[in-house]
Amino acid sequence: MTADTTATPPEADPTTVKKAVAASAMGNATEWFDYGVYAYVAVEIGQNFFPGEYATLGALLVFAVSFILRPLGGLVWGPLGDRLGRTRVLAATILLMCGATFLVGVLPNYEAIGIWAPILLVVLRVIQGFSTGGEYGGAATFMAEYAPDRRRGFWGSFLEFGTLAGFTLAVIVVYAVETVVGPEAMAEWGWRVPFLLALPLGLIGLYLRTRIEETPVFRALEDQSSSGGAVALKDLVTEYWRPVLQLFGLVIALNVINYTLLTYMPTYLQGTIGLDSGDADLLVIIGQVAMMAVIPFAGGLSDRIGRKPCWWISLVGIFVLAIPMFMLMKLGLVWAIVGFTVLGLIYVLQLGTISATFPAMFPTHVRYTGMAASYNIATALFGGTAPAANEALIGATGSDLVPAFYMMASCVVGMGALYFVIETRGASLGGREVPGAIRARPVSLRGGTGAAPA
Repeated sequence: MTADTTATPPEADPTTVKKAVAASAMGNATEWFDYGVYAYVAVEIGQNFFPGEYATLGALLVFAVSFILRPLGGLVWGPLGDRLGRTRVLAATILLMCGATFLVGVLPNYEAIGIWAPILLVVLRVIQGFSTGGEYGGAATFMAEYAPDRRRGFWGSFLEFGTLAGFTLAVIVVYAVETVVGPEAMAEWGWRVPFLLALPLGLIGLYLRTRIEETPVFRALEDQSSSGGAVALKDLVTEYWRPVLQLFGLVIALNVINYTLLTYMPTYLQGTIGLDSGDADLLVIIGQVAMMAVIPFAGGLSDRIGRKPCWWISLVGIFVLAIPMFMLMKLGLVWAIVGFTVLGLIYVLQLGTISATFPAMFPTHVRYTGMAASYNIATALFGGTAPAANEALIGATGSDLVPAFYMMASCVVGMGALYFVIETRGASLGGREVPGAIRARPVSLRGGTGAAPA
């Protein structure tokens, strides 16, 4: 790796940091509002676009299909973000994302246009996935580069606050619409209403993003060298393959848990445990509001004790408690709320720290590319497929504990990757050196340095 020749950039003033946080979190909330809405009305989408015995499974498979182009989106948007800047790319991704989501809400169903209905649904979900491939990595990079080094965990946690806010808003809107129009109207046309709200949400996010300038870290790199991210993808493959693999392992754990708990859970509770739609929505609302309440504290905790200790607590905790909590959920609504909330609060120690952890695994000139590529390839393979995989495995095995076993396996993968990750609490994100790499290299008796896990 090249030596760090760039001075630590000056920190942004508190008002600008807050604006950057709002701009990042709003786009993230829009992204996950879409995913949440689709998951919460998967039954209705299946009935409208995939009539027959496997309607719900068809809808969940389309949910997974939307992830196919996320890696390509990451490979396209990431280098552009490292070359042209974070703000331009984030403006483009949020427009594509909210536009595709809105069009799902006006798409004719199978009864109206036949086979073209599911085909067009797949096309729109692919567009959404392609735009999302640049959204999360860019938003996390943007927020991390604006946040003060000593409080990156706290401020970064608000990006995931936006994630939970999007999910929670989705389930609240779905619950409210169904309550007002009734189950029959919800199945016929009411499911469309939440998708239509994505457009105004996206326009608000676009406005916020166009009102703030490029990050201080990226501006400092531009001043140092005009090459910027022109060779970001080549550098990523040849010089930074270790953090790519480490991030890949962490994202497997993160997203299997995320999509099982926050996306698949309503379908699981209705189809497997027998809760009605309203009770399942209520459970998710309570659990996610509890997670939102504590997520800034999780981010702040990582600023004090480090990112890795928070991840260790979360991975080990979920591995130990997954089966007991899923067994608890089978006892009724109240116990299901308790089980879901316990797992959610433990998961927050991962979720609340990823915006500080993941961008810091790469230097500035490949940061957007590294985040977008690694995150989205792992998410496409193990995140978006989690709902369909859980549903299929439950059907094949007859065990309603499949989601618990699936999450436990992902935790093992995450632990293996976490061991090799460098601790970056308080490290500067400026320059062309991996943050925290210098202090993670112990000096040997022969005068050399060697990489060691922190």
